[in-house]
Amino acid sequence: MANNERTSKPVGSIAAKILRTGKATKAEMRTLAGSVLTQRPDKKK
Repeated sequence: MANNERTSKPVGSIAAKILRTGKATKAEMRTLAGSVLTQRPDKKK
C-alpha cells in the first residue's frame, strides 16, 4: 500500500453512518467493501 492512499470523504461518511446506526444499503456496503479491499496491503510473495 502506498503512503499517499487515503479514504475518500464519501467513503468515510458511509463508514461513519454504518458505525453510528449499524445499517447500510447494499450500494453503501459495496462502496465501503471496495474501498477497504483496495486499501489492504499487498500479499507477500
